[in-house]
Amino acid sequence: MQNNVELTPVVVEAIRNKKGNKITTIDFAGIEGASTGGFVICQGRSTSQVSAIADEIREFVFKQTGRKPYNYDGYKNSQWIVIDYGDLMIHIFLPDVREFYNLEDLWSDGKTVELEDIE
Repeated sequence: MQNNVELTPVVVEAIRNKKGNKITTIDFAGIEGASTGGFVICQGRSTSQVSAIADEIREFVFKQTGRKPYNYDGYKNSQWIVIDYGDLMIHIFLPDVREFYNLEDLWSDGKTVELEDIE
């Protein structure tokens, strides 16, 4: 099984396939009590795009690695979809919902990397 360091680039590529932006990774390596190895956080411009990004992540990760998520949630309103791979959690937000929950500040003890947007 891949760990979050190996899975992260696959997830980032899937997000970029659907034009997701403002991608941030947070690595929790060495943080005692962390329930996962890391986060990938991104956003879409509409609920349709948020759903499309989530679908692409699940499909692309499976094609590339053979892994299926343990669980996922949020498709009902598609304002915030979370995908759980155990060692990596992916959060896809609408911009205002992302700003409200502010996971980057909440988990600021992890190693945070903001990736450049690619248009």
